[in-house]
Parts: sequence; structure tokens; C-alpha cells
Amino acid sequence: MPSESFSPISWKSGTLVLLDQRKLPQTKSYLQLSTMEETISAIREMVVRGAPAIAITGIFGIALGAKNSNGEATPEGKEHLIVMMQESRPTAVNLTYALRAARELVKDISSWIEIASIWEKFGNKLMSDDLAGNLALGANGLSQFNLNQDTFHIITHCNTGALATAGHGTALGVIRSLRDAGKKVIVYADETRPFLQGSRLTAFEMLEEEIECYIITDGMSGWLMNSRKIDAVLVGCDRVAKNGDTANKIGTYNLAIAAAAHSVPFYVCATKDSFDLKLESGKSIPIEMRREEEVTRFDFIKDDLGGIFLKPGMTSPIGARALNPSFDITPEKYIRSFITDFGCFTPSEIVSRLKE
Repeated sequence: MPSESFSPISWKSGTLVLLDQRKLPQTKSYLQLSTMEETISAIREMVVRGAPAIAITGIFGIALGAKNSNGEATPEGKEHLIVMMQESRPTAVNLTYALRAARELVKDISSWIEIASIWEKFGNKLMSDDLAGNLALGANGLSQFNLNQDTFHIITHCNTGALATAGHGTALGVIRSLRDAGKKVIVYADETRPFLQGSRLTAFEMLEEEIECYIITDGMSGWLMNSRKIDAVLVGCDRVAKNGDTANKIGTYNLAIAAAAHSVPFYVCATKDSFDLKLESGKSIPIEMRREEEVTRFDFIKDDLGGIFLKPGMTSPIGARALNPSFDITPEKYIRSFITDFGCFTPSEIVSRLKE
């Protein structure tokens, strides 16, 4: 099981406990949540993030919703909880799949107490399955590298480690597996503006693991590939369409273009729940738009009247507008292969491999 340092989610005596990732790396603190509404707010406000972690949190959230419900559990009542949770983060498909399964598990049950128990057990199963899947993904990723080589230089984006999953991680899981195979790994972590998951969270994990890591700004990757030998780019994903187009944290598309220009292999690390065969291409993947303030300042506080207190760390003039898409779409042509918990394959092989 992951260490306490890398346990963003736990379920203790009917309470959901989340590591508040907004406060990392300065402070390691936990929030105890007892309602579904608190859970939805935690997901939206980035207390917990990463598609697998969001899915697990969402199931525990609806378990809390069921636990706090009274009367008979009608089909409408159950669906209300699921729809509310689905709307918390629309891009990641893992949450959609988890809620779909949760719906089926209780379709013939009318007791809220029994439903809460079933969803609690399902949340715990998702955690154990996700950890097992991440370990398998990391091991499979070794096949994409020449293991006769002693040192690997790898660029990664956002945070794809234990903090975004139930443990080990996806893209960072491959890096951990390379390290565990006796290889020296040097990681270049995109800071990942505007929420800085790379500089705050990936660097935090790499320091904890004693893996050599350098933070770079999102605009430095082209320079890095042009001036140093980079062996691979490893990223995670939030949703993959049938043709291989991939939604991931904003900035991934730029990184893929730079990798293609410098002949650096670009790998997407994904679990089976990342693939959405109902979508023909990335054009159908919904992109979440977040608050402008996340781009225009590092720190802000709104007062009760809707005004904004000016705080140290502002990055733009008052009144400046910003766009803040949380994700972008990387076309399949830039992806060397997908590294998954059930093998490695090219975008053209997605349908056949998932059928297997």
C-alpha cells in the first residue's frame, strides 16, 4: 500500500479523509468530510485531483450522500446523487465509469443504509484495484525503454503520481518502476500553470522518493529537448477517444508538438477506465473552463460583497481578462504508444486491445 505521504484518500469510520493538495508542499493537512456536498466542493476546488483519485472520491461522496438520506431510496433519489457528483468534474471519464457501475450496483435496492454500505465497499474496491493497476502499468512501461541503458532523462507534465491515484501513479509510476529496476532517472517536471501541479506536487513526490528532479516552466520544454538528450515524455490522461485523441492537463498538446519536432517519443500512461470508445475523436471531449483568477493571480480572496482583496502574488493588472481551460486535446498522431495496465499499444490498436 502507498505510504502515508502518498495517501490522498482514506475512508475512516464512515468519514472521507482527503489530503488537501492545495496546501502542498508547504503544509501536509487533511480534511475530514461527512457530506456529499463537502465532497463535491473538495473535488471542484482541487483538494483532490487526478482522474483515478477523483473517481474514488466521487464514490465515497455518494456513499456519504446515501448515508445522510432519509426515507425510501427511490430511483429518482439515487439518480439525483449520481448526477450531482458527475457534474463536479466533467472531463475525466473515470468518474463517469465509476458512477455508472455504482448505479447498477444499487438499482434494485430501496434502503439508503444498504446503498451506503454497498457504495462504501465499492469505493474501497476501486482503491485496491487502482493501486494494482498502477503497479501493472509501471511494470509494462519498462518495455518501452532500452534497459541496457543506465540513465534516463524524462519530461513529465502535471502530477501523475500517488497523489493523483490510489498509489504508485501512472506516468510517475513508470518512473518509479524504472528506478526500482536499478536505473537512474532524471525527471524534468513542467510546472503546469496555472495550478502548478508539477512544481508543487510532482517535485514533492520526487523529493520524497529521492529521484533527481528539475522543475521547468511550461515554455522551457522545447529548449530542453533541443539542448539535451531527452529519452521520453511521459504524461497521464483524463480521457482517451476511440481514435486515440487524448485529453490531459492544459499544456500537454504543446509538449507533444515539441516532442514530435525533436523526435522524442511521447507516451500516454492510462488505465483501462481512461478510454471512452463512445467518442469517435477528441472533438467530442468536454473541456472544463475554470475561474479566470487562477490565471491572473496566485492568491486572491473575495469578500462578502463580491469584491477582491489584492494580495501579494498578483500576476496581472486589475481588470485583465484570462482564459482558463483546464485541459487540452493531444491528437493521436503525436502519441508513440499508450502504456496501460493491460499492455502497451499504438492509438490504432485501441479498439482491438480493449475488446481483448
